Amino acid sequence: MISRARLWIFFACLVVTAPGARASNLAEHPLLQGIIENLVTKHGYPQRELAQVLSEARLQPRVVEAIKTPYEALPWHRYRKLFVTDAHVNDGIDFWGRHRVSLERAAQQYGVPEHIIVAIIGVETRYGRNLGRHRVLDSLVTLVVQYPRRRGFFSTELEQFLLLTREEGLDPREIRGSYAGAMGFPQFIASSYRRYAVDFDGDDRRDLITQMDDAIGSVANYLHRHRWKPGQPIVGDAEVTKTHVADRYVSDKLKTNSTLGKLMKAGINTGVALNGSSPATLIKLENPDRVDYRIAFENFYVITKYNRSIHYAMAVFELSEELRKRRVSG
Repeated sequence: MISRARLWIFFACLVVTAPGARASNLAEHPLLQGIIENLVTKHGYPQRELAQVLSEARLQPRVVEAIKTPYEALPWHRYRKLFVTDAHVNDGIDFWGRHRVSLERAAQQYGVPEHIIVAIIGVETRYGRNLGRHRVLDSLVTLVVQYPRRRGFFSTELEQFLLLTREEGLDPREIRGSYAGAMGFPQFIASSYRRYAVDFDGDDRRDLITQMDDAIGSVANYLHRHRWKPGQPIVGDAEVTKTHVADRYVSDKLKTNSTLGKLMKAGINTGVALNGSSPATLIKLENPDRVDYRIAFENFYVITKYNRSIHYAMAVFELSEELRKRRVSG
């Protein structure tokens, strides 16, 4: 075990200062010391190297502000306009054409449709154009220190990030990503990167930051590992005759809560041809002048494993459908 007194003395000398970022003496934050101790004792990470990396982190209050007001909290009609647009569709068709071979191979190998893979990369990074402007190291350290609500989660992700960069030969001080620490073309958090990223281009590296082929294969592998059901529907239209009855079946939970047969018996109809025992949930989407109902199936909730938001999964689905229709029509 590492002496906590020795760690305190070591950290007492490390002060973070940077223009636009609040200075912080890392010795004031025992959680960072605990992360170092864990990485050194359990994973053999060199103590001095690790401490030096963390000493260069900068606390970014704007990261905490951003995580408290995520886009997914917007009303559906506003959130949809961020991603389901003609520009996103046009860019997606261009992306699909340039990466056609890899997308076809990923779909065949993992059973995930090409248009779903394209839509996820489109929503996440505008097809690789926007990988994020925050240093991942800064984001994760800030969230460990200044965001108690999810401190345990981000402590784990900081450890995973430092292990990931060591394994993949990356400089943890150079990687940029989202305010929540997601990175690369598919915006994987560090634990997902370590668990689900694949070397899809055969160069013996899992590079989601500069190699789009690896990103395409990794998105497909992620959904596959979360039990994507090839050939099964994602979302169906819902014809509701009695809203006061239908609303009893509406759920914002991130899992199915009923069956297609039960919904149909309640007067909620859809054109999807499935067995009545198929798991399903009624979803309600608020718009300025109306309410839309949809029936979500198991594959819809696989998408929510990527981002735990009904709005996110619905945006991916609707963008994917626009992409598919445009691709088919030529």
